[in-house]
Amino acid sequence: MPAMSCITPRRRDLLLGSLAAAGVALPGAGLAATGRKVLRVAFQTAEVGFDPPQVSDQTSVHINAHIFEPPLCYDPLAPGAVLRPLTAAALPEISADARHFVFSIRPGIFFADDPAFKGQRRELVAEDYVYSIKRFFDPRLRTEHLYQFEGAQILGLNELRQAAIKSQRPFDYDRPVPGLRALDRYRFEIRLAEGDPRFVHHFANAGLTGAVAREVVQAYGEELMAHPVGTGPFRLARWRRGSLIVLERNPGFREQRFDSVAPPDDAQAQAMAAHLAGRRLPLLDEVHVAIIEESQPRWLAFQGGELDVLTLPPGLAPVVMPGGRLAPHLAKRGMQARTSLGPDVKFTFFNCQDPQVGGNTPERVALRRAIALAYDSEQEIRVVFKGQAVPAQSLLPPVIYGHDPQLRSELSAADLPRARALLDIYGYRDRDGDGWREHPDGQPLTLRMAGTAHSNQRAVNELWKKRMDALGLRMEFETSQFGELIKKSLAGQLMMWGFSWDISAPDGDFFLAMAYGPNAGQSNDARWQLPAYDRLYERQRRLPDGPERLAAMREANRLMLAYMPYIAHSHAIRVDLWQPRVQGYRRHPFNRDWWRYVDLQG
Repeated sequence: MPAMSCITPRRRDLLLGSLAAAGVALPGAGLAATGRKVLRVAFQTAEVGFDPPQVSDQTSVHINAHIFEPPLCYDPLAPGAVLRPLTAAALPEISADARHFVFSIRPGIFFADDPAFKGQRRELVAEDYVYSIKRFFDPRLRTEHLYQFEGAQILGLNELRQAAIKSQRPFDYDRPVPGLRALDRYRFEIRLAEGDPRFVHHFANAGLTGAVAREVVQAYGEELMAHPVGTGPFRLARWRRGSLIVLERNPGFREQRFDSVAPPDDAQAQAMAAHLAGRRLPLLDEVHVAIIEESQPRWLAFQGGELDVLTLPPGLAPVVMPGGRLAPHLAKRGMQARTSLGPDVKFTFFNCQDPQVGGNTPERVALRRAIALAYDSEQEIRVVFKGQAVPAQSLLPPVIYGHDPQLRSELSAADLPRARALLDIYGYRDRDGDGWREHPDGQPLTLRMAGTAHSNQRAVNELWKKRMDALGLRMEFETSQFGELIKKSLAGQLMMWGFSWDISAPDGDFFLAMAYGPNAGQSNDARWQLPAYDRLYERQRRLPDGPERLAAMREANRLMLAYMPYIAHSHAIRVDLWQPRVQGYRRHPFNRDWWRYVDLQG
């Protein structure tokens, strides 16, 4: 793998006037003229880095999914979430009680060349997956994903972690544990203390089980986030932090040919299948990822031909998709669009350990519920996102298991009079005549909302300020980069913050885990704890899918709505756009490695 540079790459000489005026330059776009296939895309938020356990931001996760490979993936064209082998030779052997899993890795798969391998080709083996999973349990590694494995109770791993914490010695990767071991060069097994029928889906998520080589981790140490080395179809070629990420085809990538079958009622999927059938993947030479934080410049870049694919920025749907159809002037140019609902939710969390808004006492629950009642999520959808979302009734999106289509909560309908009455009843009044309510004991009350500096965030903040002013609550705002906000959230340093989770699995357990007490400091950004909720969460996790589990999931969901550690706002309506020369572009709701299948014509 060539050495990476943080030096600014040469920018193309000519930019469209609209982009130049917006201050946007897309490095390398002109390379397409050389005959190399260069896909140009953009993300809204800057990447954090490229070590799967240490990141959760959208940009880093998508880049990692094209570099690191789990044993399984989801069929790119089959409806729903159909598992199929990726680096595995076949689907795993799973015991009837879902406590024992055996994976067989296909021989002849190699990591991308890297100096860490000292000039030798490095084959992927079973021990790489054992090591990669163990990394989540290493106390020195800051990850918010440990709970995904911790909750599954892999025999011996929690004890190994606690031994490292207690002794304050390095985590012992070489110490065998009964729940995770390589059986031979290409097979590894996992044993759980209790059955977990959905555990297998972790192995289709590059962010959880993408194979990392131990030599690479040891060679780069603190610089690992800048040196991703995987078995995937692409490798990192250049990186300018917060500006440009260039992926290039991994020259040592194995022979993989497209063989997915499209459903008969999906014309776009059938066209993709016909174009890609039997072709060796990947078809692209490079992918150039620009970081363009503001929506308007991203749209101008796509409209002007500077980007090949685009997820339509929120707020532009009335112009680009009037009446739900691609605008005639764009269709005439050969552009295509696809609309879908994904497994995501936009929400705001309260830090339930914060002295102002935290706790489960009646008055604090009333405060959080009043704030939720006062905020107008429908107005946010209408004004800020121009109808490009649907109101959320809870954290659980429509496309995942556990969503209740009959649920109608107070989250979707703002009610200022009820919110004011709730605060009045519990003693939140303006005692000093300054126009702002104080706590029932007379102490000052100020809400602090964190966020980025994006224009959409500013518009959302204005709506928050307007609604809280009407409620009589003082609200202040703090601004920082997304990566810094993640760090502060994990450390419990934010009172309120809102963003979106977009998950890589078809099950609602992830969203319920956001309120599970032991996950505080990981996925539980709210740091909420309620023993009754924790017992329900643990129960549903053990149950197989069916009426009993659904009942437990919905009861847990109702508790979350009652105590309000999170305000669920909306589920985005995704609009993917692509230029005429793009073939095979199709967002899968759970896979993240779409570029593996993309082709460019002309």
